[in-house]
Formats: sequence, C-alpha cells, structure tokens
Amino acid sequence: MAAEAQHTCYEGDNVHIFQFYLEHSGEHKAIVQCVNNLLAREFKRIGEGKSSLGVLGVGSGGGEVDAQILTLLQSVFPAVPITADIVEGSSELSDNFKALVANTASLQKIPFGWNIMSSEDYVKQVKTKGEMKKFDFIHMIQMIYYVENLCETISFYHSLLKANGRLMIIVEAANSGWDTLWKTYSKELCVGVIKEYRSSAEVIACLKSLGLKYDEHSAPNAFDITECFNPGSCHGERLLSFMTGSDKFHKSFTPEIRAGMLDLLRRKCSAEKDGKVLFNSDLSCILVHA
Repeated sequence: MAAEAQHTCYEGDNVHIFQFYLEHSGEHKAIVQCVNNLLAREFKRIGEGKSSLGVLGVGSGGGEVDAQILTLLQSVFPAVPITADIVEGSSELSDNFKALVANTASLQKIPFGWNIMSSEDYVKQVKTKGEMKKFDFIHMIQMIYYVENLCETISFYHSLLKANGRLMIIVEAANSGWDTLWKTYSKELCVGVIKEYRSSAEVIACLKSLGLKYDEHSAPNAFDITECFNPGSCHGERLLSFMTGSDKFHKSFTPEIRAGMLDLLRRKCSAEKDGKVLFNSDLSCILVHA
C-alpha cells in the first residue's frame, strides 16, 4: 500500500519500511507489467491528433512507476511534447523522484510541476485558484486508502480529464489478502492515517454511483511472508508492521489480536507452496473513461 496522507505517512523511518516492503513484495514489478501491457494501446488512442500531452500523478511516491509510464508515453509519441504534474505528500519520496528524474536522460526532457502536498490540499488549491488545469492521463496508484472521501476524490480528478483522457486507479483487489486482513480487523487497523479501508470493490461501487464508464484489469501478485510466522525474525516483524500499518507489530496489538491476525494471514490471506506462505497481493487496474 503506497504513499500519501495529511501530511504523509511516509517520512523518516516509515520511508525505509515502505522501501523494504517494495523490495520484498514484487508490487512495483506487478504494476509495471500491468501498465506496460495496457497503456501502449490506451496512449495511442488518448493522444491521437494532439499536439501536446499532459500527465498528472497523484500519490506518486518515489516515481518509479511514473518513470515507466512517462517513458512508455514518450515511446508512443516521440515527437509530442509531454508535461508531468506530481502530487505527493512525502517530501522524502518526492526528493527520491527528483533524483530519479535527474539521473534519467529521457525524463529530463519533460517539464515537471511538483506539488508536495496531500491530495486534499491539492484539491483545495485548485478550487481556490479557480484554474482547472486539464490532463490527458491521470493516475492514482495505491493511494486511495489515504483520501478522506473516495467518491468526491474520484469525481474531482475525473473532472480534470481532457477529451478522450483516462483516469487510472490501481488498488488492491477485492478478496485479496489485504482486503481480507484489513476488513476483518478494521477496528484495530483503521486507526491511523487510514480511517477506512478500500479495495477495488469500493472503487467500482463509487464509479457506478457516479455513472462513470470504466474497464477493470487484474494485476496478479503474491509475495513470501513465511518469516512473519517466525517470532524472532526481524524481516517478518518489518513486513508485519508495514502490512498492519503499525510502528511495531508485536508492541501494537494484544497477544490475542496478534495470534488472530497471524492465523488469518496463513489460512485465508495466503497459499502455501513448497514450504512457503505466499500472501495474495493481487491488484486491480481500473481505467476510467473521460
């Protein structure tokens, strides 16, 4: 689950545990594979006949996936000028993104607009200025868990799409391990920056209520959580802390709650294969039409 809140949940030590999770979960690889499979065709349609293209990334984190998206867009339209606006609440992750741009020749050709703020603050800023800058492609990757009002947020960003544009929302899939864990233990887990857990089920319900047309695509993923069941494992403790949004898993919950979570993780959130416990981390990629 990626980054962005009031101001953000990813500064200091939380940045390191987030990066630890990314290194061990394969999440970015699954997202990039899905993006590469879907977006080349979408970009051709979105950009047809346009003399320039604007992209907005909301909750872009360290920019690893943004870089892939922008590089793909450049490959589809090598002669068309592209601009990128970024909304990200973490100053540390934004600095990582800026460093990535500085070290990537193709990205240096793109003018970036940096908005180091939460999604809510960006919405307020746009509404206060009264200048509704429009975009051809907007993406919200693993960030809708952190917004205050899901439908209002989606409706606002959808209103920023140009003709033939797309809003891409990537979120944990309904009935995935995340969905099962966080909905079963919502009372214990939805107490920090995440006040209400949402999976693709909530996003799609919102899109239907708004009357918006969309296409949904799956992005399968699983990762090894075997060490989570070894009480002395630092690796397992760090994974459990990230997965439950807690500072220290073993200090944040009672022994009974910890035992219940671990039992749920093994029995209903994962599959066992070759002696490993593989957590179901399937994602859903939802493309909302302008």
